[in-house]
Amino acid sequence: MKTQVKPVSPEAIAEAAQLIADGELVGMPTETVYGLGANALDETAVKKIFEAKGRPGDNPLIVHVSSLAEIPPLVREVPESAKKLMEAFWPGPMTLILPKSDRIPGAVSAGLDTVGIRLPASEAARALIAASGCPIAAPSANRSGKPSPTTAQHVFEDMDGRIPMILDGGASEVGVESSVIDATGDVPVILRPGGITPEMVERVLGDVKVDEHVMSPLAEGDIVRSPGMKYKHYAPRAKTVIFDGQAKR
Repeated sequence: MKTQVKPVSPEAIAEAAQLIADGELVGMPTETVYGLGANALDETAVKKIFEAKGRPGDNPLIVHVSSLAEIPPLVREVPESAKKLMEAFWPGPMTLILPKSDRIPGAVSAGLDTVGIRLPASEAARALIAASGCPIAAPSANRSGKPSPTTAQHVFEDMDGRIPMILDGGASEVGVESSVIDATGDVPVILRPGGITPEMVERVLGDVKVDEHVMSPLAEGDIVRSPGMKYKHYAPRAKTVIFDGQAKR
């Protein structure tokens, strides 16, 4: 398979949207990192994401939408706390865990009864989703265990020959994945840190918890409720130098 890299334009978005509609994968820009997108309602297409990335099947995906109006068919309910967070931080680098509807395939949610939903700030991402006519499931567009890509070239280095097209929207503005917040309980819980901090959530809701596994590994048999909770993440190959001493005063 030949992988094409095309700058974002109306023509390129239309071509990428047709690939998504046809059950193919597309490397797509977002403000966080580049995503590897597929039709979130097509289980066969979603499984191609796991194949291309070498991603374990128990690691759930995030579903991206282009507007709030697209969310109701995907979930059973939207709690009041989630509505307040949406109003405060969307479009933007925040994913909300909500009770999923039957329209979400099991491959997307890793068999859970919840799904992660995000409304990206990237105009190119929203345009692609809207043109595709479906929500797009999209983890980071890298091989599993590699650093998340923030440019189209990064995606090409990992995905050349594995996907038909990469939309080049320039460098990602945020540079790390979205914050993932579980909004299904009485008090929202941050499952993965990102651009939306606990302090920012507290200012909106007054209360928030941070999952203990943000700073410690899951135990054997624990359920992976969010991407980034179990498997190696943010793992560049680089020399590390540690200085042991005291600063001069």
